[in-house]
Amino acid sequence: MKEEIKFNADEELHSVIERWQDWLLKERLFSEHTLDAYSRDLAIFLQKISPDKVLSLSELAGLEVRDFRRFLSGRSAQYINKSSIGRELSAIKNFYKWLDVNEIAKNPAISVISTPRQSKILPKAIDADDAFNLLDEATGMASNAWQGLRDKAIFTLLYGCGLRISEALSLNVGDISAESEFLRIKGKGNKERIVPLLPIIWQNIEAYLAKSPYSTNAGEPLFLGARGERLNPRIVQRQMQKLRARLGLADTVTPHALRHSFATQLLQQGVDLRSIQELLGHSSLITTQRYTDVQTETLKREYHKAHPLEKQK
Repeated sequence: MKEEIKFNADEELHSVIERWQDWLLKERLFSEHTLDAYSRDLAIFLQKISPDKVLSLSELAGLEVRDFRRFLSGRSAQYINKSSIGRELSAIKNFYKWLDVNEIAKNPAISVISTPRQSKILPKAIDADDAFNLLDEATGMASNAWQGLRDKAIFTLLYGCGLRISEALSLNVGDISAESEFLRIKGKGNKERIVPLLPIIWQNIEAYLAKSPYSTNAGEPLFLGARGERLNPRIVQRQMQKLRARLGLADTVTPHALRHSFATQLLQQGVDLRSIQELLGHSSLITTQRYTDVQTETLKREYHKAHPLEKQK
């Protein structure tokens, strides 16, 4: 059970924060999980900025550039990683922007603060041959036949549609059928997107459903665990761990790596970035552009392997 969020705020500021949270939930359509993360990030900021007394709205509006920088340096001194600090700053800026737009308070100092520069971490894709081997071996790694078919159907769905594991496991019976040419997915922030559906994906799902010992009524969870409950992501991750051990693959081969492979291999085949952004459900094209870096790294690696001068060296 998560710890209750406590804001270091007086009554007026607390009321304003509740209005902001309501806006995030109802207007921005944030999920409960994202709302909780933003709220906790703001709570950390309020506590660190004023550890000894309750903050007021006017004091929040009066903070200077040095106050924000002191907060960021303090978080770094606590060995908080840059991605977490960046997320916290994003939540803080979101709150201040909302205050400004709604003419509740204004603080120009926050606009001067930039997000900490983060190390570039490239998505780890799986080669097509390794992906096919994973799919072929998936049926033999489970404790019985229907679970093996289930795992193969899930991995095919992740690889063939570029889904997040949470998106795949949230599907219900009836969301996909033999007639489906597209799959409607509700992703992060409750944003909906449409993904083309390859026939082989339904074929693998149909094979799993035919062997499943549980009912397959419309509206019920599509992928089930051993006891008939909606499948836990940890089970899928564990099965992938067994698969990569059997095939001798790197630790970076995870269910999410199948999503990276989907994007990387589409890019290699000439699909434009904007289309890949839509298929993945990225809110920003900048996120999708990471896959061009993957492609560049692959090109460099292949170049060094193939060029005669490199061989001569």
